[in-house]
Amino acid sequence: MTQVLVVNSGSSSVKYQVIDLPSEQVIDKGQRDRVGIDGGDFPTHRAAIADIVASLPANVSLDLVGHRVVHGGARFTEPVVIDRDVILGIDEVSALAPLHNPANLEGIHAVTEVMPELPQVAVFDTAFFSTLSPAAYDYALPRDVVEKYGIRKYGFHGTSHDYVTGELRGLMPPTKNPLRVVSFHLGNGSSVAAVRGGVAVDTSMGLTPLAGLVMGTRSGDIDPSVVLYLQREAGLSLEEVDELLNRHSGLLGLSGHSDMRDLSEHAEQGDPDALHALDVWSWRAKHYLGAYLAQLGGLDAIVFTGGIGENSAALRARAVSGLEGLGIEMDEQRNLAHSDRPRLVSTDDSAVSLWVIPTNEELYIARRAVECVNSSRS
Repeated sequence: MTQVLVVNSGSSSVKYQVIDLPSEQVIDKGQRDRVGIDGGDFPTHRAAIADIVASLPANVSLDLVGHRVVHGGARFTEPVVIDRDVILGIDEVSALAPLHNPANLEGIHAVTEVMPELPQVAVFDTAFFSTLSPAAYDYALPRDVVEKYGIRKYGFHGTSHDYVTGELRGLMPPTKNPLRVVSFHLGNGSSVAAVRGGVAVDTSMGLTPLAGLVMGTRSGDIDPSVVLYLQREAGLSLEEVDELLNRHSGLLGLSGHSDMRDLSEHAEQGDPDALHALDVWSWRAKHYLGAYLAQLGGLDAIVFTGGIGENSAALRARAVSGLEGLGIEMDEQRNLAHSDRPRLVSTDDSAVSLWVIPTNEELYIARRAVECVNSSRS
């Protein structure tokens, strides 16, 4: 048996789980908030990690630590055992995820200080999309600019997309050809991925997590000239535009509500802004679904996951409504049924099967961390 501490270190919080493998039992889990802020509960990430370790049940005997790291750039395409060179590499791509990678590094440094004897593994959100072809990940920019600044589509939520499409392969009957899947990870941050035979073909997020679907506070896709227009006509600085697109746009900008539950409640009451926001959300979701159906040359399954994907029957229905002509038929009763287990929500006659599969990124990280350490020792 191997006990893995999975750490997701944010700028002001540390989430964790202790998972036993191969039983996959969660022995302990929790979160430390108000980390490193004035008047907070923990002055540093080290203090938060030390408190977590001190609070672990007596039956916990940790063997290794797996860290969620958001951005691996072009270098990190698989989980890696953390050493000084890896830490420098994560730091080098921090400009691509300034809100995430530095915080992830704080967690790594904290664990090193508190438990220096334990091996640590970095598992990257972007790694799953390292299989994208140049045609899929390249932007039409000058080559020298692209190469100097590392500009390309990287994709995010890879741990979730890889996990749920892997689970799907165990649920679907064997197929002669590689399984063609569109995976929707829907939460406050949302993305969609095209996957063939377990290998990522395309995804909606790009250089950063701003691109793609309409999200809680993020705009998703826009004409890039909007940035220049706002600078020129509205007199906004780069920082103000960045703040606008990441924190004040998306569903919040369209309706005044960033939480899909609040938005749905207002839509049910006939709020025109809420109804419009849902229309825009649905339009963008179908845009990507249609694009990925074309890129995959057909479709065998669609998976919904994430907080919204798992819990909002209405949003799942909106994403595929009117697509019966493409062989995509949702069963209303199956879709409305509540469960925390993987479940089929399409009709028996649907050519494309529709699934709700709860994601488990912590388990995914634990599995990959153990695989990585075992491989490094062999």
